Amino acid sequence: MEFNIADLIEAAADALPEREVLVVGEKRRTNAELDERANRLAHHFLSQGIGRNDHVGIYAHNCVEFVESMLAAYKIRAVPININFRYVDNELRYLFDNADLVAIVHQRRFAPRVAAVKDEMPKLRHFMVLEDGSGEEITGLDSVDYEAALEAASPKRDFEPRSGDDIYILYTGGTTGMPKGVMWRQQDVIFALGGGIDHVTGVPAKRPQDMTEKAKAGPGMTMFPIAPLMHGAAQWGTLGGLFAGNKVVLYGGSFDADEIWKIVERERVNIIAVTGDAMARPLAEALEKGAYDVSSLIAFSSTAAIFSPSVKAQLKRLRPNLVLTDATGSTETGFTGMTMVQDEDLKQKKEKPGLTFKAGADTTVLDEEFRPVKPGSGVIGKLARSGNIPLGYYKDPEKTAQVFVEALGKRWAIPGDFATIEADGRITMLGRGSVSINSGGEKIFPEEVESALKSHPAVFDTIVVGVPDERWGARVAAVVQVRPGYTPSLEELSKHCRDHIAGYKLPRELHIVPSIERSPSGKPDYPWAKATAIEGKYKV
Repeated sequence: MEFNIADLIEAAADALPEREVLVVGEKRRTNAELDERANRLAHHFLSQGIGRNDHVGIYAHNCVEFVESMLAAYKIRAVPININFRYVDNELRYLFDNADLVAIVHQRRFAPRVAAVKDEMPKLRHFMVLEDGSGEEITGLDSVDYEAALEAASPKRDFEPRSGDDIYILYTGGTTGMPKGVMWRQQDVIFALGGGIDHVTGVPAKRPQDMTEKAKAGPGMTMFPIAPLMHGAAQWGTLGGLFAGNKVVLYGGSFDADEIWKIVERERVNIIAVTGDAMARPLAEALEKGAYDVSSLIAFSSTAAIFSPSVKAQLKRLRPNLVLTDATGSTETGFTGMTMVQDEDLKQKKEKPGLTFKAGADTTVLDEEFRPVKPGSGVIGKLARSGNIPLGYYKDPEKTAQVFVEALGKRWAIPGDFATIEADGRITMLGRGSVSINSGGEKIFPEEVESALKSHPAVFDTIVVGVPDERWGARVAAVVQVRPGYTPSLEELSKHCRDHIAGYKLPRELHIVPSIERSPSGKPDYPWAKATAIEGKYKV
């Protein structure tokens, strides 16, 4: 049996047609409503000559129409392409061209940016506008009104049969360079990220019907993935939630911790999913100050970025019975593992060098010769996953060959995360090689230093980078956003960090900035931080 995204969504809609499954602001959709509107949009796409393997860009903040557009594309075997709403013209120009977009669904506020580059994109021929209340003028674009197009199209579900080989692409920025399109078979990405393999038990579904029957038997949880849908964490929080028959709540505005807790209270959210400290820390601070009814909340889950012990401890202190999970994975690997935070983990004074977790299916650590690292050996290798992994990077065979390799009779995804295997078989993540700091021959992972800094009460957020040093090659520089009322010195922060990390890893420079630059999904902007440190404007 083959697993396909649209097939699973349609099966859930047939099994639970009246269940409310999507909420963004004031807009709500039941399974049946979501399915019908996606059918209508799919027929509109077909009427414009858009079909199998065509690429449709979605350029919007979180909204129900973003989800409808994704599902409509999958229904006709087309490929939705995520567009980062913070990109400027040069980045958009690259993405539109690299992704071979033939159509784009855009919010009205982004019309000027689309118009600025569309004449250089001969393949891009169809435009649809989502009303967002911005009042932005549309000039130079022949954009079709989204709602008018749906109203004029057929609601029937009469599309050609689909396959597990249908394509899923997610563009990811990573830590360096222009965005890259990670290309998956849908069946593989469903097993890697969409719940095809149970993340807790590790047991895979044998048939698509197994997932639907499980959804029908379940009570229907309310999930709140907070990241933007242009990010994989939110896409798979949403798609996995819909497969499972859950209600998915999305946040359509700019990040506001107090507003998010109000939504948790109003929608009786059971599970919050964030992408690391950039979201978790302000949420913890707001929960501490505010009087919110969050009694419905069962679990708080983080993935894709550092979730510091100090933030976990704060959340546990505020909600002792809250289940905290810290998961690992990437667009290139899918889910690689998870740990459930235990109280004893938070009582340790000395921070561990990285997240230690139980490995997911087909996940291990390989050394430089692509041999398995022996548990407890202390050897540092790279995190690797086999089994359900991507086909490669879209239109980039050179990068594909670097990251997806043949070894031990298998094909592996090895995106560059350094790790080691503990004696008990668990994996400890150390950091991404592309941002590691080589100081006097010692490899220093910024994530470890950042975690130590964040445990100091003065530090609200930080990014750690290496800057040139004549003697050591590079030295550690901490770019820090402090809490109001604090003026920490380099000596104070270094003394604090010495209790958590080795002396050679301590910050040698401190730069206090008004705010830390991160992507909307919470990923640290390392190039910005490095440029800031080298410039020295905020050095103290």
